[in-house]
Amino acid sequence: MEKILLEIKNLSKNYHNKQNEIKAIANLNLNIYQDEILAIVGPSGCGKSTFLSILSGIEKESSGKIIKHLNLKTGYMLQTDSLFPWLTIKNNALLPLTIKKELTNDNINKVINLFNKYGLQEFTELYPKNLSGGMRQRVALIRTLADNPNLLLLDEPYSALDYQTRLALSNDLYNIIKQERKTAILITHDIAEAISLADRVVVLSTRPCHIKKIYNINLANKTDPINNRKDPKFNYYYDLIWRDLDVHI
Repeated sequence: MEKILLEIKNLSKNYHNKQNEIKAIANLNLNIYQDEILAIVGPSGCGKSTFLSILSGIEKESSGKIIKHLNLKTGYMLQTDSLFPWLTIKNNALLPLTIKKELTNDNINKVINLFNKYGLQEFTELYPKNLSGGMRQRVALIRTLADNPNLLLLDEPYSALDYQTRLALSNDLYNIIKQERKTAILITHDIAEAISLADRVVVLSTRPCHIKKIYNINLANKTDPINNRKDPKFNYYYDLIWRDLDVHI
């Protein structure tokens, strides 16, 4: 039986200005299961990033409940790598531990092992300016993993990269999540990325967003994101999700 990591019940978020109230999220209900990758797609400005900000604790919901299970600990990876240029790659990755005053030898070694495991060991003493965009995002992911979260919140982490680099990093991301046994919620505008990476894809409506549909992605020979795009059912899911999006050209 699947274990529920996070329950979201009747979640709503409203913003207020001098003139009126803006509803961003309306009565959103969703369960997040342990060890799954959940992708969320929806029209631009529908409230996807707001949803992640609420889950991370950066913003507060207006109403509803977020029920956490299994000693939930989150890590948040933004659209940009946000690496500090004056810190080495290693010190950038260790920053969450430094801030929390958890910079023990054991924790440092765990981060170094992540660098070794994912092919960045020779770059740890370099600075961000010496790395490509793709490598910087790998460092940002290691930084997100540094204090060992069990839920990763990924807000379009590769949207600024070129297509080929995004494909390669999608494979890296998938393998790291599965090898490290993490649960992940991925926000993306890329339907193909969502289908190739995720166990489930949630389609959100226009603002105020609610869940329009949830697709269980059942591919015949599910492996890594690049190969998943070759699956006969890939285009089937792509067409269904595209039709569900409230996109008007």
